[in-house]
Amino acid sequence: MQGFGWRATHCECPAHWGYGTPGVRPGHEGYVRFKTLADRLIASVLLLLALPFLVVAMALVRLTSRGPAIYSQVRVGLDGKRFRIYKVRSMYNDCERSTGPRWCTADDPRVTPVGDILRKTHLDELPQLWNVLRGEMSLIGPRPERPEFVSNLEKAFPYYRDRLRVLPGITGLAQVQLPPDTDLTGVERKLMCDLYYIGRLNPLLDLKIVICTGLGVIGVPFAAMRALFGMPSVDAMECTCGSERVSVMGAAQAQAQPA
Repeated sequence: MQGFGWRATHCECPAHWGYGTPGVRPGHEGYVRFKTLADRLIASVLLLLALPFLVVAMALVRLTSRGPAIYSQVRVGLDGKRFRIYKVRSMYNDCERSTGPRWCTADDPRVTPVGDILRKTHLDELPQLWNVLRGEMSLIGPRPERPEFVSNLEKAFPYYRDRLRVLPGITGLAQVQLPPDTDLTGVERKLMCDLYYIGRLNPLLDLKIVICTGLGVIGVPFAAMRALFGMPSVDAMECTCGSERVSVMGAAQAQAQPA
């Protein structure tokens, strides 16, 4: 398994834009300001519409397992600022007491039967609309990672921290076509998506991601959505700082793997 790095003088990578306006590619400042305002307006409407589903989900969690219906977890957001993300609990309460922080895996035994349904329908993510209203998240952007993982991932992947130059999102380009991270290969592929998104941030791409998110929830395969909406595949998202991809993992590869 290899990590990736790029060498050249110009590309779509956030690392090469300069830091005149944190997190914003030159020429995109106006849309980012509009997007922030639109996020809060849309999130307030969605939260009201989703309230009945949220109440039902919380009731099912409380009736089927011990512990609170809503839980919070520290994540890393814009410019590395930490915040608490809110979710409907989908795992058994205090399930990491003996293991410490771990990525979720396929058929993870920590996930409750109700939680499995909530995850597949993404109803567990609804409380994050509150994070959007608080200005901690956007509707669309790179998913926020746990600080226990970020420091090691930064050692393994160049430009990993550049994904923190925009607000994290409830959904994103990576989420509509890739499964949750379970290893470094998954992180690498999602990082490609995140940097591609940040480098091409625009209203049309955001609209496509919103539509694909909805279609993905009802089971439409990404291959069909890519053909229908012209969405890029992961293989088309390699950063083009010249023509070479070079390994940067080295000894950091072993350190980056969460327990």
